Amino acid sequence: MPPSMLAVSSLSAALLAASMLPGRAASAPGTEQRPNIVLIISEDNGPHFGCYGDPYAQTPNLDRLASQGVRFERAYITQAGCSQSRSSILTGLYPHQNGQLGLATWGYRLYREDTPSLPRSLKAAGYRTGRIGKLHVNPESAFPCDLQEIPGGNFARKHLAAYAQHAERFFKADARPFFLHINYPEAHDPFLKQVDGLPKQPLTGTDVQSLPCFGIDPPELRQLMADYYNCLSRLDSLIGDLLAALDRSGKAGNTLIIYLGDHGPDLLRGKRSSYEGGTRVPLIIRWPDKARPQVRAELVSTIDLMPTLLAISGATAVPNLPGQSLVPLLAGERPAWRDTVFTEFHTHAARANFFPQRAAHGQRYKLIENLLPDEANPDMEKIDKELPFVASAVAAARPEVRAAYELQQRPPRFELYDLQTDPCEFHNLAASAAHAAQLANLKQRLLAWREQTRDPLLNPTNLARLKAEVYAVSSKAEGKAIDWGYPDYFFGREPAVPRDTAPAAEKPARKKNKKQPAE
Repeated sequence: MPPSMLAVSSLSAALLAASMLPGRAASAPGTEQRPNIVLIISEDNGPHFGCYGDPYAQTPNLDRLASQGVRFERAYITQAGCSQSRSSILTGLYPHQNGQLGLATWGYRLYREDTPSLPRSLKAAGYRTGRIGKLHVNPESAFPCDLQEIPGGNFARKHLAAYAQHAERFFKADARPFFLHINYPEAHDPFLKQVDGLPKQPLTGTDVQSLPCFGIDPPELRQLMADYYNCLSRLDSLIGDLLAALDRSGKAGNTLIIYLGDHGPDLLRGKRSSYEGGTRVPLIIRWPDKARPQVRAELVSTIDLMPTLLAISGATAVPNLPGQSLVPLLAGERPAWRDTVFTEFHTHAARANFFPQRAAHGQRYKLIENLLPDEANPDMEKIDKELPFVASAVAAARPEVRAAYELQQRPPRFELYDLQTDPCEFHNLAASAAHAAQLANLKQRLLAWREQTRDPLLNPTNLARLKAEVYAVSSKAEGKAIDWGYPDYFFGREPAVPRDTAPAAEKPARKKNKKQPAE
């Protein structure tokens, strides 16, 4: 169950009182005072911007946005995968609560089409709703939008100028308050050095170093990092174009802007993991005259965005959301706040990434529970194939780095890290007698959270069935063609058509018994 409503002082209480009017209809043109909302999500990047202290980032527009708003230093997504993370942003629920356990392009989907969502709630509250770029959550009908442009990931980076052009037309369409959800393809793989002349002066491998938490820094990795930074520079330029379009519309003064990444980069110890490189993201919120420019160090999660925006917009509250409204923090107050955030992992595609995890991130210590302990993590095989130079670089690395990569290959049940002294998570303290109290404390918190949120994988039978179901799918086409069974058996319901779990090569793909959108 969610925490009780936080006590708020005069400013945030006034904001809430003015906005929380359930069932409120759209006001007549010229009288509407509710803020417009622009939700900007970028792909596969951590907080690697100048405003976060990165020495190589060329991000003047995002740095300026941060200086004008609230920059969260310890913001976390729920799962380091695109569809899974975005499902939490848009529903306020963890993936194990809403059902989006893996990529929508492989057919994974919400348990229920009628799951409350930001677009649905804001549309019901009288907002115009728009989406530019990919949704990447199934089914699309759960996220109704008046405007939909540039569907799909656009990883070829075609017509990048069109994002701001579509947005500007949407901003100016009429006087009703609007919600625009805009999704940029940067910095998703492939890391393209330059597109449409952006960036004007691309970085090369001689200009940068690898992220410290990689633990290795071979020339091949430096070149990947340079092009990753080039993608972030291009993202910054595109967001600059978007902000200029908003200024031209005359509506910037009454527009709340949220910018965040969907998870960490598709590099080492990032995407598809529960390490900080995968789960910690940039989060910047600008709300003119309402959110005082500041830097916040509280532990916040993307599940906090839904209750925040429902409160600010006057939309009807959704009961039992696990997140907390960020309104007191935006107002510059120091309310009582959580001391732990939680993340998870299930899979990304199919068997190549299936390695369920749960994690508790505390103020100093962090616990990862691997639900398939001492089994090989199949995602490490993917890294070995795609980045063949990593193995030799790791072999020549410091002993603690080698040990960290070996642990990631076949993790134990628990991993405990001291993020204050070991921010790169190289030293597993789970077996340390000196840290037994921290281990026990976080294990208790993690179990309580899993019970509170009704984690289906607390049931060993569900875990075994999910593994068998995922391992029976061998291709994206098959994943999109079948009707996944976990939305039924997680809740004690058997599917209408029995599903066998023989390897995919031994059985034909069973067609879906109801259409699901594919992306």
